[in-house]
Amino acid sequence: MSEDNPSLFGEIRRLARTSGAVGGIAARMVGSRAFGMKFDRADQAEDLRAILGGLKGPLMKVAQFLSTVPDALPEEYALQLAELQNNAPPMGAAFVRRRMTAELGANWRARFASFDETAAAAASLGQVHRATLADGTRLACKLQYPDMASVVEADLRQLRLAMAVYRRMDNAIQQEDIYTELCERLREELDYTREAAQMRLYGQMLADQPLVHVPVPYPELSSRRLLTMSWLDGRKLTDRLAEDAPAEERNRIAEALFRAWYIPFYRFGVIHGDPHLGNYQVRPDGSVNLLDFGVIRVFAARFVRGVIDLFEAVRDNDEAKAEHAYRTWGFTDLSREKMAVLNEWARFLYEPLIEDRVRRIQETDDPQFGREVARRVHAGLKRTGGVRPPREFVLMDRSAIGLGAVFVRLRAELNWSRLFHELIADFDAEQLGARQVAALTAAGVPLPAQEAA
Repeated sequence: MSEDNPSLFGEIRRLARTSGAVGGIAARMVGSRAFGMKFDRADQAEDLRAILGGLKGPLMKVAQFLSTVPDALPEEYALQLAELQNNAPPMGAAFVRRRMTAELGANWRARFASFDETAAAAASLGQVHRATLADGTRLACKLQYPDMASVVEADLRQLRLAMAVYRRMDNAIQQEDIYTELCERLREELDYTREAAQMRLYGQMLADQPLVHVPVPYPELSSRRLLTMSWLDGRKLTDRLAEDAPAEERNRIAEALFRAWYIPFYRFGVIHGDPHLGNYQVRPDGSVNLLDFGVIRVFAARFVRGVIDLFEAVRDNDEAKAEHAYRTWGFTDLSREKMAVLNEWARFLYEPLIEDRVRRIQETDDPQFGREVARRVHAGLKRTGGVRPPREFVLMDRSAIGLGAVFVRLRAELNWSRLFHELIADFDAEQLGARQVAALTAAGVPLPAQEAA
């Protein structure tokens, strides 16, 4: 059976490695509620992090993602899973030779002037190797780990179990559409041909941004499980921050990241759905390299219009406009009480964009401020019957929270309002839709259902 399709035995192997952790924790959670058994969530969360951290594959990536969605998981789990990084040990030279032969043929080495069989980086779905062409061009070759389709399907089954158990304990966030969205995005991420097209898309959308650099894919040296791209020099952002970079450089990095995420969103309705620290590097001039284009979300123009409408509603304290924005996104069953709770979260996200002045993204020095807001919102949603976030909302919220956390860590001070208003000035939904279709078509990215219909 092709590795592009999940195999029964591959899924069974993966389930055997993960089901004990997830199922055991689930059983203890249920037992604590039904029989009054003692259940230490902090200990179990640490165990779960240890298990997931040693596994390659999407369960680790999903855990990172859920740790940034307020109250999608218990706080103890979120704190532990937030520490996961894509640092699984790389596969050895034998795997590398097998993968390269399978993707480029037995004579694959002749396609390169040099190829380093030692991985330069290892992540959740694949690992990266350095290579060069005969003309000296430096390349990065990302090789997908074996049988990842089976791994994805097995991990998604475990995720469904974990989320279903948590739903029994707490109904504030109804997760059905979150799960559906994660399934679709993770399955897309397995297709490196699609990622190459999405990389081309970002290269086009950010072509006029000197602070942002995007690799160039090499389709003749790529396949569904091998992605070859230009090598970009840069340092990990965490390494640069550890040296206490000067304020001017930190501000330049923050502005570059703001533009890298939100120019594609407000001009083309596209967002990079994975804003964790490993997905960008810093250059000496403070510009950034944007990496990893496997998780991309394309939004209808009406959704982007709803984001702007909600900003204006928060700014003007306009409840009717806020309700219109939520319904545009797909929220239903909106009582006045529930909207008041959602608006508290919206104010938390939009407040830095309202004040026309230079400021930090979060002006309080309390590191728990954001979590305290999330806790109040969670309690309010639980009190008012819970909410079912539409799937389009999931990666938008993830990006806002994840990127905001990076800005906090950068201690950046910018006029966020001015940056935002530069992007939404003269916004026109029809023009966005036309730009989106043209850009996706030129890059070879499949049109989403609402545009292709």
